[in-house]
Amino acid sequence: MSVAAITTNPSKTAPPTERVPLPAGQPREWYETHNRRLKAMRLAIALLDAGVYHPWNADDRRIRSTAARIGIHPPSETTCRMVRALIH
Repeated sequence: MSVAAITTNPSKTAPPTERVPLPAGQPREWYETHNRRLKAMRLAIALLDAGVYHPWNADDRRIRSTAARIGIHPPSETTCRMVRALIH
């Protein structure tokens, strides 16, 4: 029985996507909502990578500890609800 080894070649990985500036002239609330959604997506991905696949396992404490682990500011209750909705 042989085991296949997974290797990645750094020269063949996709280049990071370029950041596009946000459109000017939007109300402040639009920017806040946009950034909240980005933060919620980052947290949801980190929780899924950590093995949290159900929203009831993602309480506020676990979401905030994940935020600390990946190096972002602790999320608000609204962002935590958004993270659970994304995991759902």
